[in-house]
Amino acid sequence: MDGTLVNSDAVVERCWGRWAERQGLDPATVLAVAHGRQGHATMAALLPDRPAELNLAENERMLAEERADTEGVVPVPGAPAFLAALAGLPHALVTSADLPLAEVRMAAAGLPLPPVLITAESVGASKPDPEGFLKGAAALGFAPADCLALEDSAAGLAAAHAAGIPTLGIGPRALPHHPTAHTPTLTPVTITPNPDGTLTLTIHP
Repeated sequence: MDGTLVNSDAVVERCWGRWAERQGLDPATVLAVAHGRQGHATMAALLPDRPAELNLAENERMLAEERADTEGVVPVPGAPAFLAALAGLPHALVTSADLPLAEVRMAAAGLPLPPVLITAESVGASKPDPEGFLKGAAALGFAPADCLALEDSAAGLAAAHAAGIPTLGIGPRALPHHPTAHTPTLTPVTITPNPDGTLTLTIHP
């Protein structure tokens, strides 16, 4: 969702920037870890000696803060047309956000929720663990290798690769992490349904 369909960078930078300052950490270092992960997993990675209970409690406060802040949340260019083209076709949202935050951000960006939702509540492990993508593929009824994961972050791309799913990297954050293919936005991407039930995604120059 974040970085692939919804540009929520402004909110993420504000919320995690404040958290970084409270912890005496460099905001840029925190943001390099935060994208694509559940909040408590970010905290655990940055402050490995903290009790998990503290991270989970602080994550709940962070989620509430993020749900209350939608200023600057906009669709990634091309996302409205991309989701419209997927209407009625098999696709899933696999996000590290919880369901309420996913609903808030998709609504703020004016985007419809996909029919299959794999959110933070659906998994026991955050990206870069592959659990979310494996559950998404299973819910769609496809083998992982027959799916395509759209991702923008290091954690998300690592999760998809671990799941055995080819990747389409979206935006500049994805480039250093070896996606199968890459596009700066969704604007040049079109979807063609095939008679055998598969889909062809084309990135136009």
